[in-house]
Amino acid sequence: MSNPFKRLCLGAGLFILSSSVFAAHTAYKPLVDTLAHVAPALDRKVLTHAVAAMQCAVNNGATPARRLAVIDFSLPSSERRLWIFDLQQKKLLLEDLVAHGQKSGENLATRFSNRVGSHQSSIGLFRTAESYSGKHGYSLRMDGLEPGINDRARERAIVVHAADYVNPAWITSQGRIGRSQGCPAVRPEVARMVVDSLKGGQFMFSWYPDQQWLQSSLYLNCEAKQVASILAAHVSDS
Repeated sequence: MSNPFKRLCLGAGLFILSSSVFAAHTAYKPLVDTLAHVAPALDRKVLTHAVAAMQCAVNNGATPARRLAVIDFSLPSSERRLWIFDLQQKKLLLEDLVAHGQKSGENLATRFSNRVGSHQSSIGLFRTAESYSGKHGYSLRMDGLEPGINDRARERAIVVHAADYVNPAWITSQGRIGRSQGCPAVRPEVARMVVDSLKGGQFMFSWYPDQQWLQSSLYLNCEAKQVASILAAHVSDS
């Protein structure tokens, strides 16, 4: 009799997957291969987790997206760590700088929070929402889909917006770009393109090798019933 469980190493930990989940990983491998080809600087394990989380959401009730944004918060802010993919044309739209929260760390982000007033970034899977014009100009709201991890994003006003401190010149003078109050802020030169690319129900996935999150994330471990319930509630609230 064949073993109903298989082991899959994704770089940050060893997962023991049921046959059905392992089959799902195999099914989306072609997408990971294609996106990895157009974004060779993006760590493959990070991309694999991003696609896994997105696909779990889609398989359990979420409307498929046209775009996927991936942030690798294990990289320093002095490096380009934001990638935006066109999932229909299978191409890379942007690879650029992105800020993390003031209380998440200096050049390296090491602390993350879902708490209002923490001034820390959040990790996990997000769904983008509406664009708007606010104190930071043209911006993008988004909703965290992971309970206890990022689901207070809207309450915390965690949005994509332009910021002058996301500036390569800061890297030369200070060793890092500036920091936000938890928002994934981007360079003013690309902000409108980022918002327009991601508004209206796209996916954003923010990564950090936090072992507790990796082991408990409903999307990375694809807890189907719980994910379906979360997504149904999200649709009814939107």
